[in-house]
Amino acid sequence: MSSHKESYVDLQLDGLEVTFDHTAVAAPRIRDLLPVYRDLLGGRHLGGGGDNRAAGYRTLQLTYAGGGKVELMEPLAGSSFFDSFFELTRGRGGVHHLNFHVDDLDAAVARLTARGFRLHGLNRSDPRWQEVFLHPKEAHGVLIQLAQPGPRHPDHRRPTLEEVLAGRGRNGDGIPSP
Repeated sequence: MSSHKESYVDLQLDGLEVTFDHTAVAAPRIRDLLPVYRDLLGGRHLGGGGDNRAAGYRTLQLTYAGGGKVELMEPLAGSSFFDSFFELTRGRGGVHHLNFHVDDLDAAVARLTARGFRLHGLNRSDPRWQEVFLHPKEAHGVLIQLAQPGPRHPDHRRPTLEEVLAGRGRNGDGIPSP
């Protein structure tokens, strides 16, 4: 039994802790995703979400019994962030990426690069969330996000679903979702 555990640890980027966190689904409108991911499947918004104005998208997460999470994403008005993705999906959207948390992003980048994997989008600008992406060509067509979450202020107020959709989430642009 212990040999099974040791082999499992060896597979995790040479001993780095890697945990699956969520699946992200993108569509032209988050409101079109809610009937399936919230109403049909029972996802609950526990607060949080907002806009990434630099990249041009809005996001929020739903949680499920057992601890699973789905992130819902949509482009902000005038954004081209999802253009190629929507072109590939004929405008419908779908699974955009899988997110894994790592305990040391620098070590993960070094180990993946040393193994010859192509990475892109390394972003360390926000201490609350640092990330890099494993190119879909390296992962059988799936975009893999590796992220190292940082400290969050425990008293930070998390916006409601309605606030996020109204453009008043974290870094909100004030423009309601379509």
